Order: sequence, then C-alpha cells, then structure tokens
Amino acid sequence: MAKSTVTPQTLKGFRDILPEKMRIRNYVLNIFKGVFESFGFEPLETPSLEYATTLLGKYGEEADRLVYRFKDRGGREVAMPYDLTVPVSKVLAMYQNKIPLPFKRYQIQRVWRAEKPQKGRYREILQCDVDIFGVASPLADAEIIAVIYNVLGKLGFKKFTTRINSRQALFKMLENADLPEKMWLTTLQTLDKIDRKGNASVKNELTEKGLSEEKAAGIISYWTALKPQENDESLVEIENYLKLLGVDQNSYKFDPTLVRGLDYYTGPIFETVVEKPKIGSITGGGRYDRLIAQLGGPETPATGTTIGLDRICDVISELGLLEKELEPAAQALITIFSPELLGESIKLTNQLRAEGVNINLYPDPETRLDKQLKYADRGGIPYAIILGPQEIEKGQATIKNMETGEQLLVPTDNIHQEIEK
Repeated sequence: MAKSTVTPQTLKGFRDILPEKMRIRNYVLNIFKGVFESFGFEPLETPSLEYATTLLGKYGEEADRLVYRFKDRGGREVAMPYDLTVPVSKVLAMYQNKIPLPFKRYQIQRVWRAEKPQKGRYREILQCDVDIFGVASPLADAEIIAVIYNVLGKLGFKKFTTRINSRQALFKMLENADLPEKMWLTTLQTLDKIDRKGNASVKNELTEKGLSEEKAAGIISYWTALKPQENDESLVEIENYLKLLGVDQNSYKFDPTLVRGLDYYTGPIFETVVEKPKIGSITGGGRYDRLIAQLGGPETPATGTTIGLDRICDVISELGLLEKELEPAAQALITIFSPELLGESIKLTNQLRAEGVNINLYPDPETRLDKQLKYADRGGIPYAIILGPQEIEKGQATIKNMETGEQLLVPTDNIHQEIEK
C-alpha cells in the first residue's frame, strides 16, 4: 500500500480534546448539570443546523457575519447555531401549546462562530445555557445569577465578579443624549468593545458611524458615569432577591460599562469575569423579552445565561483548582496472564463490572504481562489485577497498586472492597 501523503491537522480554531482534558470537562459538566437540576431546570436539545432565516437578523450585523452558513444539497439556505438562545426561542415559538409556562430549561450543545481564534476564544464551543421563560419578574433574573454563583462556588472559584447592568438604563442614556433610536443598537455594539480596544478606538468607531466627535465623547463620558440602579428599578429588586437567595454581595457589582454585544437583549444583562487569568468573561447573558415574538411566537418574557465551559476548564487547569488529579475512567486493569487463562480474566471482569467497578480488560491475550503493566502505568490506572494459575487455584487475585508498587493477594470476592478503600 502506498504511503499516505496526507498531513494530519486540525482546523484553526477547532480542537482535539484528549482524555486528560476530557476528564476535566466531564467533571465540570457533572457539576453544571447537578446545579441546574437542583434549581429545577429541565434538559432540552435543538438541531445543529437551522434555516439561516431563523438565526440571522437576531444578533446584530457584526455577529451575523460570524455565523457559519451555506446551501445544503436541497438548495436550502442553512446555518450552524451561533448560540443556543435563538434556537431555544424558536422552540418556544413552535411549541407554545406543548410547553407550560413558566419553563426552566438547560441546554448543553455545540455552537460555531467564524471568528479570530485567541486564548479562551474558539470557533467550536460546547455551550451551556440556563433560561427561564414566561416570567417578567426580576426574581427570574436573580435566580439565573444565583445559578452562576452556585456553579462557580462548587467548582472552587473564589475570586469572580458578576457584573450587572440594564439595557433599559443604556437606552435611556442614549435617549437623553439625543441619539436617534435607529442608532442605539449599533452604538452599544461599539461601546461593548471598550474593554478590548480602549476609549480612543471606540470614539473613532462612533465617529465613523456618523456621530460628531463631541457627541461620541459625551456618550462615552455619560455612559461611564451612569448609575444603573437609578435608571432601572428592576435592578434594585434583583439585588434584594439575590440577598434572599444567599448570593454573596461580594460576588457581584452593578457596572454601567457592561453592554453585551447582541441585539436581542432588552433588560437586565450580566457577565462574570475572573481576576486571573485574563481570559475574558466566563458567563454572559440577560433578559430578552422580544425574541420569541420575533420568531413568530407570542410575546414571552425570557432571561438566561451562558456559562462558558471551555473558558472555565482553562481557568481550572491554569489555577489548579482541582483538589486532586482526576483519575481515568477505569479503576483497575485486569491483565491476561496467558491466552489459556483468558476465560478466567473475562469471568472476573464480568463479576467486578456487575459489582459497579469500572474495569479495563486488556484487549490482547498475546501481549506479555510486563507490557500490560506498563500500559496501566502510562494510562494512570490505579490498580492492575493479575490472575495467574496459582491465584486461580486458590480463588484469589493479585492486586498491584500502580502508584506505590505494593502487591496484595486477596480473595476474588474481596477485590471490590480493596479497590474502593
């Protein structure tokens, strides 16, 4: 066979996630799901392809340019989800008679964004959302922030801040600045870049959009001095609810400079950042009361957040937030002493799996025992179980601790207890 000339590579902005990283992701996802369900959120899933018309025109011009879209074989204009908020809003529009309100849902699925890759920013993302539909009360917004607080607390995060602002306060600011309403959303998209690009760059972009230099400078000055709670009374209610929900006052702050770049936000908005590493926001969301109607459904209030799995995993790895290294799925490797004794190894494998032990049965009966033990060592498997003729005759097995090298001869009925110690 001719040697392949293909060079294996991964697309820029996409990743192969190897077992060591996957163990961290699965650990984090289990905590996510546990907290989501403890708050009464139900799971939901939507397709990986939507009609392009479903997604486009909901995010804003800049985000729309980042949506992966193409024609399928039937000539239909389709797109891959940029986020999960628009797809779930489509579900609420379509199944309005089947989904009782209020509806609390969580969703964990991949989304795709054709943006420039950088630290903590990828083109394929496993997104994790929680949302509450059919509730206009600020209690719903407060509960979403409480979910964020509980998730990060269970993951061991100590220094994080959820910034809170309001689109209503921002709209009022722009109205007071005599800015035409048709300019509000595009102006907010530009203001949202101030953390990344600075005042001068934002001012230049505002003038390029048609504002005078004086007007642009005035908006930036007024914006940074804005008092969110004085401009949107719902934020005062959110704060009161957060106290009742047991959210530490030091874990959030009201920040007039928070904008959130997507067009569909209508009310309170929130975003969580960590002090270190400088990786951007790890959660982001807010209220979007008009989106479901925009997709053909009834007027339905909605609020929610994305919790950034990828960035959270990066922070956990960089700051060493795990108390101990996560072990591989297998608790023990059952070796094959010789091909003739394969049946005994399989019999013991079945027994231990039935007892709830995760067992990796070495899959090649012809491999020498020393190589099987090296395999267990390299894979980080805590124990290797050796079942030779002498052990079989006595109804026993040798358990080798791969970290210490200690070997212990135990009855096969006691292996489970020994491994679980």
